[in-house]
Amino acid sequence: MSLRPTVDFLLYDWLSVDSLNQRERFADHSRETFDAVLDTCERIAREKYAPFNRLVDTQEPHFDGEKVILPQATLDAQKAYADSGMLSAAQDYEIGGMQLPYSVEAAANAFFAMASVSIGSGMLTTGNANLLMAHGTDMQKRVFALNEFNGRFSGTMCLSEPQAGSSLSDVATRAVPDGADSEADPLGPRYRLKGNKMWISAGEHELTENIIHLVLAKIPGPDGKPVPGVKGISLFIVPKKLVDTDGQLTGERNDVALAGLNHKCGWRGTTNTLLNFGEGKYPVRGDAGAIGYLVGRPGEGLKCMFHMMNEARIGVGMAATMLGMAGYHASLDYAKNRPQGRPMGPAGKDPAQPQVRIIEHADVKRMLLAQKSYAEGALALELYCARLVDEQHTGAPEAADDARLLLEVLTPIAKSWPSEWCLEANSLAIQVHGGYGYTRDFPVEQYWRDNRLNMIHEGTHGIQGMDLLGRKVLMENGKGLQLLADRINATIQRAIQVPELAAHANALGKALQDVGAATKAAWATGNPTDALANAVPYLQAFGHTVLAWIWLDVALAAQAQPDSHARTGRLAAMRFFFHYELPKIGAWLQVVRDRDLTCASLPEDAF
Repeated sequence: MSLRPTVDFLLYDWLSVDSLNQRERFADHSRETFDAVLDTCERIAREKYAPFNRLVDTQEPHFDGEKVILPQATLDAQKAYADSGMLSAAQDYEIGGMQLPYSVEAAANAFFAMASVSIGSGMLTTGNANLLMAHGTDMQKRVFALNEFNGRFSGTMCLSEPQAGSSLSDVATRAVPDGADSEADPLGPRYRLKGNKMWISAGEHELTENIIHLVLAKIPGPDGKPVPGVKGISLFIVPKKLVDTDGQLTGERNDVALAGLNHKCGWRGTTNTLLNFGEGKYPVRGDAGAIGYLVGRPGEGLKCMFHMMNEARIGVGMAATMLGMAGYHASLDYAKNRPQGRPMGPAGKDPAQPQVRIIEHADVKRMLLAQKSYAEGALALELYCARLVDEQHTGAPEAADDARLLLEVLTPIAKSWPSEWCLEANSLAIQVHGGYGYTRDFPVEQYWRDNRLNMIHEGTHGIQGMDLLGRKVLMENGKGLQLLADRINATIQRAIQVPELAAHANALGKALQDVGAATKAAWATGNPTDALANAVPYLQAFGHTVLAWIWLDVALAAQAQPDSHARTGRLAAMRFFFHYELPKIGAWLQVVRDRDLTCASLPEDAF
């Protein structure tokens, strides 16, 4: 079963991405060039990634005392990805990019995520380079970002610390100016960093010539003490190996040391590290302390880093989506071929009758349809968000600003919803396989293990829920929320004219009203403690409402297609979501409306 027909339908029949070539930036492109990119990425994913997904899971990275060892397959896959040009797919021609729409880039990367998310592609490297293109100096762009785009260097994001995960205001890593000439360094104001960073994906390896760490740290104030809170955080480029102004390695190792590899439940093909900065293991230029170059202005590190974090959140959503899709395809294939049991009714009572394939059982169909509704709905959401990125960058001013605001509201959903419900899809894929699904003879148990990370990294559900209810729906006097409501209502008005979709349109309208009422009720006292006590149930209800809208909009495009098995399947997945999933929002919104403090007020000793 191929992913390609679904991608083509969503990109071209639903989002009309091929029409973007009418814009100046994409004028050289056409559907033919977009298809060529998708063909190439699908082929590389099939040849270099998918056959080695189990290998990189079983042959975990290990440290031999000098370097981290990864399977040759990982090196081959990363090289093929870099050689494809996908690291700089959306960049200008002048710097070696393809000027592709981000929506095409996102769709192309979906093939790699489905083939082996554990091997990884270039999400962090591209995000790192994109941050530098937005906030770095011309020299930083040329020396660091461009060498990331061409695959010579790779990149990381170093935020969390052993004692400070999501609580970034508590980071303890320090940065002090490196001598009297530190301000004059052509690579940027030069500092010495000391501290520890935890959970750093791809933090140490030999896959590229250099690793460019983007590190959050605090610069001491005039009193020698760090500025408290997030306002004291600055951002630094800390290369593993020092470079000159031409981007060539100087032969000096920076004072960045691997303290250990984390051994994970899943996603084992990617190294995950604890890094020590400035511990003195690799004294550089006669002193301890990792050399780092300031990005942007002091105290604005978190503002800069959010550029990368928001990209990463959409990337995490896509990774979760494609793991759900991989499990769906695997369990669908199994269900079509596994004989078990007999049909319901008198004929099924005769043990002499041949067994039927399990896909003929209603409950197996329920589990497959649930997976389809989660995974394909999530893919549509991620590509919709990617299309908003294109609108933000190339649309008319008003449309671009609307896209910016819609992305602000949808980003917590794009990250959190697939990471919860495509994980559930993976659980159902195991269930379809029965006992075999719980063994390593089949891939679905690995998909579940790999996907379990996505609810945690780049912000847990709790973080995303507080971001949504505590900030995003309130920002700019609720304008983003109103824009989203307008988009949803426009879909409702179109769908209500189609007899087969009218009931679903009305159900979505009711859900939208309920979300709006719950938003107001949550903040009725003006007390954040009351409002945010149930931020995660709010996030879940909001996400289900958004996905119901996405599915209804997709159904409108499917309804216009000629009759086919694919059309029937999409409309059935939409009906499933409205009948089995959307009704769940009632319980979630009830505790939000009531500002229920059952959880928040329970004393610790009661546990």
